[in-house]
Amino acid sequence: MTQDQPQRAGFVALIGEPNAGKSTLLNRMVGAKVSIVTHKVQTTRTRIRGVCMAGPAQIVFVDTPGLFRPRRRLDRAMVAAAWGGAADADIVVLLIEAHRGLTDGVATILDTLKDRLPQTTPVALAINKIDRVKAETLLALTEKMNAAYPFARTFMISAERGYGVEDLRDWLAGQLPEHPWLYPEDQIADLPVRMIAAEITREKLTLRLHEELPYQLTVETEKWEDRPDGSTRIDQVVYVARDGHKGILLGAKGATIKAVSTAARAEMAEFLGRPVHLFLTVKVRPDWLDEAERYTEMGLDFRDGD
Repeated sequence: MTQDQPQRAGFVALIGEPNAGKSTLLNRMVGAKVSIVTHKVQTTRTRIRGVCMAGPAQIVFVDTPGLFRPRRRLDRAMVAAAWGGAADADIVVLLIEAHRGLTDGVATILDTLKDRLPQTTPVALAINKIDRVKAETLLALTEKMNAAYPFARTFMISAERGYGVEDLRDWLAGQLPEHPWLYPEDQIADLPVRMIAAEITREKLTLRLHEELPYQLTVETEKWEDRPDGSTRIDQVVYVARDGHKGILLGAKGATIKAVSTAARAEMAEFLGRPVHLFLTVKVRPDWLDEAERYTEMGLDFRDGD
């Protein structure tokens, strides 16, 4: 690095409606899977930080839960975490889906941005999934969005395919304040590995199960043992709200939980670069959605749900 390239570092918050592609974009930028990505909405519960190196700049991404109309205590805590992440960031990126455009949800986010963000915080617009619409539709949407909010820049991207992601990353790197790097150069996330392991299992459960059940369960890593032979034993508990949920989760002759365990173990082994022995236990806790300890484990503030 030359003298005329000072180190830059700062926080970038990715915000948007559920399923807009925030986690996919984060994983694409960082170059590794640090955030849960599923076809379900509202899957990101905690503000996962992914660290991306771009020349002399270190971009620390805050992947916030999707912004939606909260119904339960957990929903309210997730939305509060999302806005807290945006308010604390140096730059905010609003991600919207090209084929859905300026929805009522996006309009609500724009109104809230005006109230919640410091006026000095630059907000970039990233129109995602551009391969789903025609060019004229994109141009019309760009004009409509920029008329609704004074965005610093507009980017057209496909987080899944990588189109336009490099341009967005380079712009973000140039906008960050001059500051020594916040993390070691080879670190990709500041989330504890125990929590990343829990997120991996929860993702597999979310992909396997249907309807409301994924939002009525949580996963906690209870024990973690790095063994002398180079492998790791991980014991996790899946908390569900009702006895009926436990049966669904276990499946006929334990087939569902076995498939989830196999898929989660394989991904953990790839992430950690070592063999993993995963042991899952399912427990019924009717009131886990109202337990402060569960929220702390997920990186959320229990009081935000009030």
